[in-house]
Amino acid sequence: MGLHPFRRKRNPGVGGKNVKLKINTKDVALISVFAALYAALVYVNIPLSFLALQFRIAGVLRPAIGKKWVLSIGYAIGVVAANIFSPFGVYDLVFMPIVSLLAGIAGFLAARRFNGNYFVAGAVIALIIPVALTWMLNQLFGYPLIETFVYLLIAEQAVNFLGALIFKAIDLRFKWWKY
Repeated sequence: MGLHPFRRKRNPGVGGKNVKLKINTKDVALISVFAALYAALVYVNIPLSFLALQFRIAGVLRPAIGKKWVLSIGYAIGVVAANIFSPFGVYDLVFMPIVSLLAGIAGFLAARRFNGNYFVAGAVIALIIPVALTWMLNQLFGYPLIETFVYLLIAEQAVNFLGALIFKAIDLRFKWWKY
């Protein structure tokens, strides 16, 4: 069997030498656990998770994406699972999972430049999510853009900073958590 007409070499891969984009069984298990944990943390905190100006404790998990890009998939799946009971319909079941996936990938790519830094990943994700939520809440309820964005930005940055601290402490204690 010959090479695809647009390939110059066999299995060229994607990205540079250090980027491994293949998903193995361990990654699938990690994605599943991450998604389930995210959804469970949203459900535990349901009164605050689905308010118009939400505050999700589950956001403490997001900085982990800085070490493994596949966790952005788990994050998006977790958002879908968590938002099944959301009163906001298609916005929370389609729009926010897509934004969450893109925010996770952007967080990973930014953190990769800083050796997988949790704080960088969390800060990037916590900048993208409030932009999307602000737009969504403006469309649904006519909330003012600036005030809504400022509140959500502060809340998201605080939760992600706490998560980055937690994962940094895990990193110091357990050397197995590497990308």
